[in-house]
Amino acid sequence: MKLLIATTNQGKRAELVALLSGLTFEIVTPADLNLLMDIDETGDTYEKNAILKAETYCHASGLTTLADDTGLEVDALDGRPGLHSARYVDGPEASDAARRAKLLGELASKPRPWTAHFHCSVAVAHPGVETKVFEGNVYGEIQTEERGEFGFGYDCLMVLDGAGKTLAEMQMDEKNRYSHRALAVQAAIPYLIELAGKA
Repeated sequence: MKLLIATTNQGKRAELVALLSGLTFEIVTPADLNLLMDIDETGDTYEKNAILKAETYCHASGLTTLADDTGLEVDALDGRPGLHSARYVDGPEASDAARRAKLLGELASKPRPWTAHFHCSVAVAHPGVETKVFEGNVYGEIQTEERGEFGFGYDCLMVLDGAGKTLAEMQMDEKNRYSHRALAVQAAIPYLIELAGKA
């Protein structure tokens, strides 16, 4: 049975493949299927955006599809960048580094500690079945300096409670024990096993 991971982000793809490696699914990506779509994430929640992506790719491919929507919510910024984490900087200057720089610039005048959390909603869409959503959160504190050489996005900015390090300081196997995406995917795995058993 094939499982489509609905992402074009290479860092996210690597994490998901590692998290799902123990399942009996054959994991495929949109690129493997030559199924490249630009989906406008119009939902006003992570859950809605994850469902939108999962169902769009599921309908186009006919395959069980897993998609996620993820964001960093900083308390001092009233939850920003939140849903717009991946689009915090637009245009030709958009990059992970530019988004991190904007975040730290906005925080510079705010009193510390800069508490925050990463949120992830994972949606699993299967033909003819109502889509299910699973969630994960990890909490910590934003630092003034980037820490770590692994990961992507905002991983290098938040030191996780209980870990004492950023996600970017963790190798893949350790990150996949701590991260918000790992928690959401782990919650989804029993459902994926159930779907595979019905195939």
